[in-house]
Amino acid sequence: MSNNGNRVAFLVAKEGIEQAELTEPWAAVDKAGGTPRLVSLEPGTVQAYRHLDRADTFPVDETAADADAASFAALVLPGGVANGDLLRWQEPARNFVRSFAATGGPLAVICHGGWVLIDTDLVRGRQLTSWPSLATDYRNAGADWTDQELVVCTNGGFPLISSRKPDDLPAFCRELITQLDHLSET
Repeated sequence: MSNNGNRVAFLVAKEGIEQAELTEPWAAVDKAGGTPRLVSLEPGTVQAYRHLDRADTFPVDETAADADAASFAALVLPGGVANGDLLRWQEPARNFVRSFAATGGPLAVICHGGWVLIDTDLVRGRQLTSWPSLATDYRNAGADWTDQELVVCTNGGFPLISSRKPDDLPAFCRELITQLDHLSET
């Protein structure tokens, strides 16, 4: 990606974010010349975890209720069980995800981060992957779930990038940057 300042939203709950699934894509976007922005439900800071252990905190740039989804080139939904579960039932998060999906920009989910996509009806007819415990949830929501390192689904209104777990982050980050590069070319 050229240094064009593409803004990328990272939508997370107040706590329970899997730190590597936030920081590694964030670093990839930053290194590629993009502008990562932390969007959450409340101002202040968010608490990340390394599995079940508290890790670092991160400052929120914008709240989901106030952020303009159309001002972002891509949306990343990091995982973490609590993070994914907390986001899915919060109307500001659901509204932000729906609004972003309507822009047609790439949406990237990893692990439990995509749970909110079920509650916004954005997986019906789409192929994706996640942490295996979500397979039944996705299938019940009309998705074609598969157990792969990386799935890129382009048969809907927006490119959907998905991966299963932190071990998949190298492929996930490469594809996110590839999608942003494609936006820069158009």
